[in-house]
Amino acid sequence: MPTSLLIVESPSKAKTLKKYLGPDFEVLASYGHVRDLVPKNGAVDPEKDFAMKYQLIARNSKHVDAIVEAVAKVDHVYLATDPDREGEAISWHLVEILNKKKLLKDKTAQRVVFHEITKNAVLEAIQNPRDIAQDLVDAQQTRRALDYLVGFNLSPLLWKKIRRGLSAGRVQSPALRLICERENEIKAFVQQEYWSLHLDSHKSRTKFSARLTTLDGKKLDQFDIATEADQNAALAKLAGQPATVAHIEKKKKSRSPAAPFTTSTLQQEAVRKLGMTTDRTMRTAQQLYEGMDTGHGTVGLITYMRTDSVALANEAIEEIRGYIGDKFDADFLPKNPVAYKNKSKNAQEAHEAIRPTSILRTPESVKPFLTTDQFKLYDMIWKRTLACQMAPAKFDTTSVDIHVGPGVFRASGQVQTFAGFLAVYEEDVDDAEDEDNAKLPLLTEGEELPVDKLYGEQHFTQPPPRFSEASLVKALEEFGIGRPSTYASIISTLKDREYVILDKKRFLPTDTGDIVNKFLTEHFAQYVDYNFTAKLENQLDEIASGSRQWVPVMDSFWKGFSKQIAEKEGISRAEVTTESLDEACPKCSKPLSIKFGKRGRFIACTGYPDCDYTRNIGETAEQAAAEAEAPTVIEDRTCPDCGGELHIKKGRYGKFIGCANYPKCKHIEPLEKPRDTGVECPECKAGHLIERKSRYGKLFYSCNTYPKCKYATWNPPVAEKCPQCGWPILTIKVTKRRGTEKVCPQKECGYAEQIAPPEGKEAESA
Repeated sequence: MPTSLLIVESPSKAKTLKKYLGPDFEVLASYGHVRDLVPKNGAVDPEKDFAMKYQLIARNSKHVDAIVEAVAKVDHVYLATDPDREGEAISWHLVEILNKKKLLKDKTAQRVVFHEITKNAVLEAIQNPRDIAQDLVDAQQTRRALDYLVGFNLSPLLWKKIRRGLSAGRVQSPALRLICERENEIKAFVQQEYWSLHLDSHKSRTKFSARLTTLDGKKLDQFDIATEADQNAALAKLAGQPATVAHIEKKKKSRSPAAPFTTSTLQQEAVRKLGMTTDRTMRTAQQLYEGMDTGHGTVGLITYMRTDSVALANEAIEEIRGYIGDKFDADFLPKNPVAYKNKSKNAQEAHEAIRPTSILRTPESVKPFLTTDQFKLYDMIWKRTLACQMAPAKFDTTSVDIHVGPGVFRASGQVQTFAGFLAVYEEDVDDAEDEDNAKLPLLTEGEELPVDKLYGEQHFTQPPPRFSEASLVKALEEFGIGRPSTYASIISTLKDREYVILDKKRFLPTDTGDIVNKFLTEHFAQYVDYNFTAKLENQLDEIASGSRQWVPVMDSFWKGFSKQIAEKEGISRAEVTTESLDEACPKCSKPLSIKFGKRGRFIACTGYPDCDYTRNIGETAEQAAAEAEAPTVIEDRTCPDCGGELHIKKGRYGKFIGCANYPKCKHIEPLEKPRDTGVECPECKAGHLIERKSRYGKLFYSCNTYPKCKYATWNPPVAEKCPQCGWPILTIKVTKRRGTEKVCPQKECGYAEQIAPPEGKEAESA
């Protein structure tokens, strides 16, 4: 009969811990949060020191009942919810529930914390219980109350002023602002032309190139050679002149490994290296943390995955250094352990970085027990952790200045002399330019070189790139918006609300997102200000550390926010959603304006309802007039449903063929017949996969028997069986990093075969 009860959040974690603790312990899961604020006004009462009204979460009530029943039968209760503010708050809520039922009168209820699910860590935590940390609970409650007050007061205002169903959030809104501001920068960007001049030369069989850096004694800036005429003039000065090596500079360069993973850097790197979303990354990391059976019992494979810390435990460092000493030459192991400093603006609880619970548990040894996603993520965490304690990589760099008449050309090369940590792991970066790793021949000063070619290259400046999931997470962290553990939910909310879409894995604001952002930045600028949001995060950290009280923080926020909400009630919807145009209506001569409707922005006459003139954004009056003429009739065909004429019509997603007898007959079909790939549908085996367009114009491939069969894939299909899992088709996937690959569309398979290298790699391999 168990005498102690251990309460965790996850049922899979409960199974693992049960094996460690033996028959004296019952282990139950709360399944996450057990109580939340009542979903109506008044759940947080500013008039009563922000008193909060909670209710049981319906889906978890049966789990709470099981916990209540178990508590009545044991002597000791241990609360082992996750080691962060959310986990602390869940433990506090459980104690509140048990106290109301008077079940803890003669029992102890204590908090235990462990950051890795290994037998030693769990048993040590049980031996060192503590009280619930009220400061951490207060910080979590303050965050929840702030989010509630923003949501319950700002979202209804958006419903009134823009459209029903919209929402605004304390951290979601500044994140949307980042995306919208980047899009505005791209729209405002003015492309500029410039030219670079190059010299191609060789020595023996080694070819190399150099770039013009100085002309007529002046160091060239980016736009000094701005036009083709400037380029021709510069080439004329250099033509026919000999090339001489003027100066050679050799340096030794080293590159240090990246710090072990935090939540933020794990999400960024998983997006870049593995193509996983932030949400998928965190779900997979949770599975690795909670543990799995690796053939020698169930064990957690990584430490807790919600952390800002880059520190490693001393025993972990010793184990890692021991592994490096055993498996690598002596040069790969630094004399002293490598320590890292935290760069995060608001580093939170004193956790460890994300690392394997044992570096001896290699990726290959656990691969048979993991899914494809689990293995890829564990492999990346393991390699990054190992690399962080290895010696720097070393390079020999050479810079050569070559004089050609009045010009100086610079050639640079880099050769790796010692791999160091790069033997294990290399960090990816966003939108990076490739380093110049060209190999130069052995040159001497004063040596004359052949001029194989002198030429110019035309360039145009590029707008800043749209945010990817990785670069958005990085920006959120740099601005101090939200916490790393909330980044995945911020991104999911923006996509779910259709404030943004992903186009080629880059965030693009929708009309709805743009209007919401415009309203918030114009009327609630303080509350979507990056510094304000970061300052509030700092105050939450101070509450957690006990250096600030939570009620004054709430009071300071609410006074200004409630006043502003009241002031903005008088704004009309037209002020928010309508934008004047300096153009007259071609139908009635009244001014035109840009309006916002269910389908986004459109141009309409201000004389509505007397004048019903409308047209699409980006469409000219002439184009709209041509569309409005007599409908185009499809010759030699009639409606297959009613025999009426078929017309070319225009709808929400562009042109289509529809019956002239609409709405009596609702027959429609695409204007262009979808391209048939000829590949048999792998699911129903009755239809073929055809090329279609999504509502946002992105191509995908689906069964032509839809809606009977709903099979679809984003990548072009190939009628080849997967050699790994036997799935009837493969697909062609093109990425910047991996080039063109044949991949299996079954996620759990992971088969990939490169058929063409990434752009620019062909020349390197030649």
